[in-house]
Amino acid sequence: QVQLVESGGGLVQPGGSLRLSCGASGNIFNINDMGWYRQAPGTERELVATTSRGGETNYADSVKDRFTISRNNAKNAVYLQMNSLKPEDTAVYYCHAVIATLSLDLVREMDYWGQGTQVTVSS
Repeated sequence: QVQLVESGGGLVQPGGSLRLSCGASGNIFNINDMGWYRQAPGTERELVATTSRGGETNYADSVKDRFTISRNNAKNAVYLQMNSLKPEDTAVYYCHAVIATLSLDLVREMDYWGQGTQVTVSS
């Protein structure tokens, strides 16, 4: 059983900052890509930022130069530092990871999602 647990969401004024954290736990053999997605009401879930195990990063154009993704492989954790927040950043933010588990000598890789954390940017 693998779980992703997020924390760090909340209410912030425009121009403010928040830091999201996500930790993976359970029967983990290896974690490959990790990332953050978001979904605002009435819209589809969209990619915010991803990072490979080796540290390569990818960002949505709308958050480049404002958000920074990082990870700690030893802690099975990924973070999202969000600066210069805008009202349009308001959404539920989901942690995602591609995780390999080992069972009966078989490695199986699957996508896992966190439960989501609300980020609201409003004055």
